[in-house]
Amino acid sequence: MKRIILFLITNLAVMVVLGFTLNLLGVNRYMDANGINMGQLLAFSAVVGFVGAFISLLMSKPMAKWTMGLKMIDPAAPGSQRELWLVDTVHQLADRAGIGHPEVAIYEGEPNAFATGAFKNDSLVAVSTGLLNSMNEEEVTAVLGHEVAHIANGDMVTLTLIQGVVNTFVVFLARVVGYFIDRTVFRNERGVGPGYYITVVVCEIVFGILASIIVAWFSRQREYRADAGSAQMLGSASPMINALARLGGMHPGELPKQFESAGISGGAGVAALFSTHPPIEHRINALRARVAHS
Repeated sequence: MKRIILFLITNLAVMVVLGFTLNLLGVNRYMDANGINMGQLLAFSAVVGFVGAFISLLMSKPMAKWTMGLKMIDPAAPGSQRELWLVDTVHQLADRAGIGHPEVAIYEGEPNAFATGAFKNDSLVAVSTGLLNSMNEEEVTAVLGHEVAHIANGDMVTLTLIQGVVNTFVVFLARVVGYFIDRTVFRNERGVGPGYYITVVVCEIVFGILASIIVAWFSRQREYRADAGSAQMLGSASPMINALARLGGMHPGELPKQFESAGISGGAGVAALFSTHPPIEHRINALRARVAHS
């Protein structure tokens, strides 16, 4: 909770600095002179930017159940020894991480796993049959530790907040540029014209691409932290290193876009800047460096 409050305060400070800068550059006065209230525009942008991000977060767990074909495991009556072991392992890791027991599920697919949910004590960990069949128990445990670490670190909420902030700036800056271009290039003197709408659409696409680079960078950093969290829970980095090494030799299963950043591995994207996960070798090197400095 403290981290979330600090994050919100930090981004509020960023917005205040942005408002001060725009005022210093005379953008506020220009917009006000043309009937555009910057405070209202910023508030509108924040609502648009955050509402969608938080709705996606709140719907993440039910969406996973609806779209991924998950087989939910009943902790009181698991259907097999493997399911019993899987639930017990996730619950033990959750106890070590100090969070509530996540729901546990299996789904058909190539090697992958993911965690989702809006709250630490009401989350979900899902593992593919491909991963369970291709790794030994120690390696699967390390992967489960990685996913539990995502939950314990509050990564789903943090990434939602980051997405909300960048969405806000995309909406806000696209409209500021749209008003400016409409007045100066298209010479529109009344209201907003076609130039405004065209510019806003183009800017939202361009700024959205730039924003996705920022979000992807944050996502990559949290993968390193989740790897380290798994190593800490297991008392050794070796299981996570071995799991990553084995995963590096496989074709990872693809996840829907809304869950890709929460998986143990993700798509590389069209370039490294857009990847939600660092390269496997970088993650292994980071864990080895952690061992060397411990």
